[in-house]
Amino acid sequence: MTGTDILDPPPATGAAAEAKQPPKPTPAYKLITDTSNVREGLPYPLGACWDGEGTNFALFSANATKVEVCLFDGDTERRIELPEYTDEVFHGYIPDIGPGTFYGYRVYGPYEPENGHRFNPNKLLLDPYARAHAGELKWDPAVFGYQMETGDDTTFDERDSAAFVPKCVVVDPGFDWKGEPGRKFVPWDQTIVYETHVKGFTKLHPQVPEELRGTYAGFGSQPVVDYIAALGVTAVELLPIHTFVNDSYLLDKKLVNYWGYNTIGFFAPDPRYAADVPNSLREFKEMVARLHDVGLAVILDVVYNHTAEGNELGPTLSFKGIDNASYYRLLPEQKRYYINDTGTGNTVNLTHPRVIQMVTDSLRYWAGEMHIDGFRFDLGTILAREVHGFDEQSGFLKAVNQDPMLSSVKLIAEPWDCGPGGYQVGGFPPGWAEWNDKFRDTIRDYWRGDASVSALAPRLAASGDVFNRQGRRAWASVNFITAHDGFTLNDWASYNEKHNIANGEDNKDGHSDNRSWNCGAEGPTEDEEILALRERQKRNMLATLLLAQGTPMLLAGDEFGRTQQGNNNAYCQDNEISWVHWDHDGAAQDLLGFSRRLIELRRNCPTLRRSRFLQGQYDEELDVCDVTWINANGGPMQNEHWEDGNVKCFGMLLDGRARKTGIRRHAEDDTVLLITNAFDGVVDFTLPEVPHGSKWSLLLDTNMPDGADEEQFACGSIYQVTARSVLLFGLVE
Repeated sequence: MTGTDILDPPPATGAAAEAKQPPKPTPAYKLITDTSNVREGLPYPLGACWDGEGTNFALFSANATKVEVCLFDGDTERRIELPEYTDEVFHGYIPDIGPGTFYGYRVYGPYEPENGHRFNPNKLLLDPYARAHAGELKWDPAVFGYQMETGDDTTFDERDSAAFVPKCVVVDPGFDWKGEPGRKFVPWDQTIVYETHVKGFTKLHPQVPEELRGTYAGFGSQPVVDYIAALGVTAVELLPIHTFVNDSYLLDKKLVNYWGYNTIGFFAPDPRYAADVPNSLREFKEMVARLHDVGLAVILDVVYNHTAEGNELGPTLSFKGIDNASYYRLLPEQKRYYINDTGTGNTVNLTHPRVIQMVTDSLRYWAGEMHIDGFRFDLGTILAREVHGFDEQSGFLKAVNQDPMLSSVKLIAEPWDCGPGGYQVGGFPPGWAEWNDKFRDTIRDYWRGDASVSALAPRLAASGDVFNRQGRRAWASVNFITAHDGFTLNDWASYNEKHNIANGEDNKDGHSDNRSWNCGAEGPTEDEEILALRERQKRNMLATLLLAQGTPMLLAGDEFGRTQQGNNNAYCQDNEISWVHWDHDGAAQDLLGFSRRLIELRRNCPTLRRSRFLQGQYDEELDVCDVTWINANGGPMQNEHWEDGNVKCFGMLLDGRARKTGIRRHAEDDTVLLITNAFDGVVDFTLPEVPHGSKWSLLLDTNMPDGADEEQFACGSIYQVTARSVLLFGLVE
């Protein structure tokens, strides 16, 4: 996750800063205080749970003194105090309250920022366990717990926020998961992740009905589902769909938080993506079911590391007003201030048992009730950060790894954050996969001529130097060349510099270290030689990604060359800069066809996706070596070859007879030879002699955009490898 580190408005200056007591506006709702129709209820489960006759409300707060549930009907607000307090949970049961009821909480307690407490019952608060939200946040001084005009967070604000904040909704969880008995678990070694955005993927899709574009229903529509399935990927990874907030400073610039890394509700699908807002929960489930119908797994990008409430100058929307000292990490000696290991103002306190419970309850809800197949954890290091730093035996990781449900879904960490010791690639425990930025950086450098073959080899072999420990498998390395954050593949081959002017930050935002190469011209060009080189470079990158060991992740649109016009930080661009375009020209169609062939090659050749890490050592018992690195002369790479920076072309010989499991027996998979050439000229490559074969069949050559014709070449013959190209041969026995 990137985007911006600014969430909260700057302190006011001048006359506004001198304001001592803001006026009290007339309440937006007619107030009714009601204590006559409430029962004790239960302290579990947390949240608002309807049982067919009424609703049980339960809210954790270790430091509050009183909690009121507020029920909204038209212009009326009905306040009911929760009567019981058990194990730090306020709870009560209200008969005749059911699905569709709008509600929120008012929480009483000390307003002592210096001690970490920011209770203010004038602020209507979202239930951390709400299953659905309605309405949008309207940025008004009333949504701040302090007198925002003063810039002093130690002041206390008495304005009521109810008119300006979203409401929670009691839901009916029932849903008929039609077709779900046929749902199948996709093994890790068969997984190809496709990262995309619910809205952006369908907003311009001509085959999706206009009223459904940009919605869950649109994403689950037949044209979209059929396209993704036909591409050959096996899992869709959706950018955040948990309810999130648009930053006020973005709205002032007529921009929005497009990516969604600003969560305020961990149990609710954001209603902005619903075609039928009152039934957003059901619509989301329908989308998941339609994806499952064609064998696609669904992975959610989740943000449990911070919330939209920001630091001490941020708004009071939920957690801050419920129990600030429990939900957030505060500076030990200055509890008025927040630990900011996320770069967004606050850090969720995953050392607190109730916060761990909330996050794991959320994960179980999405995996169980919503049938989600896996999660990608934004700034995942935060989740495993204890007081002393990152700990692969942290309370959260222990809770997840022992959980029967959560340990059976796909768990993917973004293994870094902004805090001390935050870079932890390879540091997560067994059972977890991790985004591997070492793969991204090395592959980019190699194809622009700045990385050696010795740097590339371990990345092609699932980065065993990073992940091969404690019985972890090759799939633990989630390989990617692009993601939502950064250049698209097309832009990587078209721009040397970022072009983020549209973000309104004078091109100062976003990374400058893109490891890109424009192939001779910055941006669009009509030079045919440059265009041809760019297309081959895109094919090279895709081939390296999809033919390497590990779990590949493909950014949506890269398969046909989507551009963001050089913007490498489009977090605020909810427009045609970010949206996927479907009016493909000939070059885009050619690249799409190439991408599909690549994915099919990977699917049909298990040798390219081994679960075990390659050892590169001779197995005397089976008389085989799983991987042999080949130089251009057809022999094994020697030390002098690895150390020679001028060597830009080499081969990776994968023997299909090598054992696939711990059982000592030959496999019966294809033997293949992968050749990469980053040199800017042709290389005469001698195809190696292999005892169990006589010929090599050409399966792929990125110099042939229309596909190789499987021409056969004798072992020991010379093949002229085109400058900057990737080839794949299969052994003919």
